[in-house]
Amino acid sequence: AMAAVCVFLMLLVSAPLSAATARGLTLARTGTQRGIFSRDVSAGGLRPGVAKRLERLRPRCLSPSLKGAIDSLIKDNGIVLFMKGTKEFPQCGFSNTCVSILNRLNVEYEAVNVLENEMIRQGMKVYSDWPTFPQVYIGGEFYGGCDIMMQGYETGDLVDTIEKSLA
Repeated sequence: AMAAVCVFLMLLVSAPLSAATARGLTLARTGTQRGIFSRDVSAGGLRPGVAKRLERLRPRCLSPSLKGAIDSLIKDNGIVLFMKGTKEFPQCGFSNTCVSILNRLNVEYEAVNVLENEMIRQGMKVYSDWPTFPQVYIGGEFYGGCDIMMQGYETGDLVDTIEKSLA
């Protein structure tokens, strides 16, 4: 059912609209992203740039096999860091910060380089509903990104979460 919904949504966003259909179509707006979800029918088409923004916002579907592989990886490891680069060679400052925090805590963790596989990189964004990397999972649960890791490290919440989940 979810795959059918994703296919329908992809067709809805990518299908060309007639001017008559588009005139009345306004998708719900959320937060401060005002205008991104609305269609402008000037000259019977989309405003320049709107189609590109809609493409980035189009929901991506997670294949059952990829979801199963991610589920297993997260379940089988106490801490998993989805990052840009490797533990030995982080390729972004945020990933480097997360590696440094986990190394300072002297905990074992699995690191997954999302730059090596575009399917994993895009799949993780859907899986976690978190658009950026790094992403940290502790005890099978999504903990957060770099900012949440830093805050948890500073307040002691990160250590508490690790101790509770790995006990």
